[in-house]
Amino acid sequence: MTEPVRPSRLVVLAGPTAVGKGTVAADVRARHPEVWISVSATTRPPRPGEVDGVHYWFVSDAEFDAMIAGDELLEWAVVHQAARYGTPRRPVEAALAEGRPAMLEIDLQGARQVRGTMPGALFVFLKPPSWDELVRRLVGRGTESEEERERRLRTARDELAAETEFDVTIVNHEVHEAAEQLVALMRFDSQPMVEHSPTDL
Repeated sequence: MTEPVRPSRLVVLAGPTAVGKGTVAADVRARHPEVWISVSATTRPPRPGEVDGVHYWFVSDAEFDAMIAGDELLEWAVVHQAARYGTPRRPVEAALAEGRPAMLEIDLQGARQVRGTMPGALFVFLKPPSWDELVRRLVGRGTESEEERERRLRTARDELAAETEFDVTIVNHEVHEAAEQLVALMRFDSQPMVEHSPTDL
């Protein structure tokens, strides 16, 4: 007889703007295909090269409304006062039931909602090595105007203060290193190689 599958524990990755959450998640996806990473639903149209079901689930406003009404989202939010984004509940629950390492990569607002809907998850805070490094990364992206950068940096100050709400902190010195620490947490549900010491933020 085979042993029953032990459900896995959801890992929720969040952190301030420009800290590299998406880059770390992409590294995990590329190097560890055994890890299931949630795909968000969004009401915005696909950008060139984006594939439905891979980058996002692209849905209409009516479909998103139905998902909210049917309690089909673990969390959702309006982003940049425009499109809505959310995490479909059923794929997450299915991955966990199969015993797969499972992860959400979301913003702080979403993480707080998930704490209410799935309080048993492990909440991991990704933070930069220093404030100066966070500024350098945000400016280096070159994707925002000066006004937008200033707004995001003000937001980042508040977001960094949320670290105490999380179970574990990983400092993103280097993407692959941070990704491996994250995968170790998923595999062993422990806290290897994780830094908790304060930095000059």
